Amino acid sequence: MKQFWLLVLLTVALAILVPVRPYLIQLTIDNEVANGDFEGLLFMISILIVLLVAQSFVQYSHTYLSSWLGQYIIRDIRTSLYEHIQRLKLKFFDKTPIGRLVTRNISDIETLADVFSQGIAMMIGDLLQLAVILIFMFYTDWKLTLVSLSALPVLIFATYIFKEKIKVSFNNVRTAVSNLNSFVQERITGMSIVQIFNSEEREFDKFKDINLEHRKANIKSVLYYSVYFPVAEVIQAVGIGLVVWYGAVKMIDAQYQPGVLIAFIMYIQMFFRPIRMIADRFNTLQMGIVSSNRLIDLLENDDHIPNEGTLSPKHLEGQVKFTDVWFAYNDEDFVLKNINFEVESGQTIALVGATGAGKSSVINLLSRFYDINEGKIEMDGHDIHDYELSALRRNIGVVLQDVFLFSCSIEKNITLGNKNISRVQIMESAELVGAREFIERLPGGLYYNVMERGSTLSVSFISPCSNTRILLACCMVESLCAITMDVLPFIIRTIACWINSSVSVSTLEVASSRIIIFGS
Repeated sequence: MKQFWLLVLLTVALAILVPVRPYLIQLTIDNEVANGDFEGLLFMISILIVLLVAQSFVQYSHTYLSSWLGQYIIRDIRTSLYEHIQRLKLKFFDKTPIGRLVTRNISDIETLADVFSQGIAMMIGDLLQLAVILIFMFYTDWKLTLVSLSALPVLIFATYIFKEKIKVSFNNVRTAVSNLNSFVQERITGMSIVQIFNSEEREFDKFKDINLEHRKANIKSVLYYSVYFPVAEVIQAVGIGLVVWYGAVKMIDAQYQPGVLIAFIMYIQMFFRPIRMIADRFNTLQMGIVSSNRLIDLLENDDHIPNEGTLSPKHLEGQVKFTDVWFAYNDEDFVLKNINFEVESGQTIALVGATGAGKSSVINLLSRFYDINEGKIEMDGHDIHDYELSALRRNIGVVLQDVFLFSCSIEKNITLGNKNISRVQIMESAELVGAREFIERLPGGLYYNVMERGSTLSVSFISPCSNTRILLACCMVESLCAITMDVLPFIIRTIACWINSSVSVSTLEVASSRIIIFGS
């Protein structure tokens, strides 16, 4: 709060210091210069130099502090947004392009940062400066002030038209940027598919069309600026011309002194400059408004996983029961219909069915990645909604076909930043799943940096690396209530071996497109 009030003080000080200079110049010309007072002239020049130094220091402090405050505000907004995104349901990510979320979390927030650092504080300062300039002008001569401001209504009208046009234009620009980001992100991620099927030219044509829309949106905004600023310059020139004409007539009649006319010319330049700057900063403000509306829409999205459970046991026995479960990813297009089954603690089951039968959906529902539409899922006799979410997932290990590695070291990919896991534990787990030999062959071993999605690693190593991650998670809780697997048959037997040798599992649940037989 101290920094905020200091910024307010600097804004007021800057608004007062700027119009003082023309007033001092007026006094200098009409007194010291007119009377030939050389010593007085040197004194006034000294005051003007001190004023310029003070104004420069206040201007620097104002600019730095407004940007500093803006960055702190943006830091909090970005943190809140990322935290909010992490709590959203997977269903939200199924429907929302990743590139659009990247735009919200990076580009839109950076645009909002410009509003705080260059937009709001500067615009408030400009408006306050206009008010102080008007006070000085009316104090000096109200008739000359009215003459000099006679062109102002035309400028206000032009600014209003410009504001309305540029608002629509920047909405189109932000939409075009979002579409471009989404397209590029998807195509770069799937570049292997594009090249395998020789789709480079078709995808490039699509890119050119989206890029063309982006260019058109930006050119339209540039057109409005190229029209507005010359109009503003002409209106300012008309205002100065009226001041010179009216003031010269009054000087000829000996009603005005030269200092008054010179001061008013400076006042007019200072008065019209903030108006032009306000219009220029309206660019930043409009883009900030568009970005803030999108950020607010995302922050107000309450499609997150309810976490109202109170049960947080250290260990679950693993008794699972599905009762009349109905589930659909989209509205009434049910994937699971009236599913009923029960798995006792210590029992191994296999879910068998064709692609799309809902095997993976059962796994997703058990871990509450998605919530059911109807029915009830129980774990150890309690509805899974009664469990605290992290406690439920901590007791369930999930092994999926789609393995994801982050762009960081092997060690961080396996531990996911858990500092309680030692290097010894990592290597012991890697030994069990057959990943240790791969790790030792890598340059730097555990410190080898993986590229995005493990693109620099062989496929034969990516899966063991992911399995090491699962095994470590299992070992950290000593005993899991359930292991759920959605993997190919030839992987399952290997996983089952290291599960049985390393961790106590109450229930083993397997989803596969082929029949899998396990001994209990």
